[in-house]
Amino acid sequence: MIVDYWPYWLAFACMIVISLAVYAGKLLRQLKHQTERQQQLTLQQQQALATHDKKILDSVVIIVRAMKEEQCDISEGCWRLSVLLDSLKTADDLSLQFPAIFELYGAIKHMPILEERKQLSKQQRMKFDLERTKVEARLQPSVFQAIEELHNYALAKIGALSNS
Repeated sequence: MIVDYWPYWLAFACMIVISLAVYAGKLLRQLKHQTERQQQLTLQQQQALATHDKKILDSVVIIVRAMKEEQCDISEGCWRLSVLLDSLKTADDLSLQFPAIFELYGAIKHMPILEERKQLSKQQRMKFDLERTKVEARLQPSVFQAIEELHNYALAKIGALSNS
């Protein structure tokens, strides 16, 4: 009796195998499409980060040039540079590469600016100015060396980001 049904069982088994093969093919196509989408998203994210960093580095170059030409105070330049460098997405530990810039920023970041500074008494402003001037005088040679290195770094990084 079992012998009479073997062609049916064989056909049923073949249908199951074919169904599983079709389902596996469908899953493989979905995986391929998902992988392609993920790669596209990753590429778009990298391009967005590169665009962001290029804008930041363009600003860094402008500030460094202004500092070199003495159009920008050392303190203000270091303040702006440290904030910009901290916002870079594709670079790490720039505070270790350019410690003088971050040291000067760390020494002056507690000082009031803009409206807060205007509200201080003349004596308090002079006290902060003296403190800032001392820090600037102590760090000036290392800051100018660091901004030269930063200028070269930023230009090289801009070139690399433009090529990618």
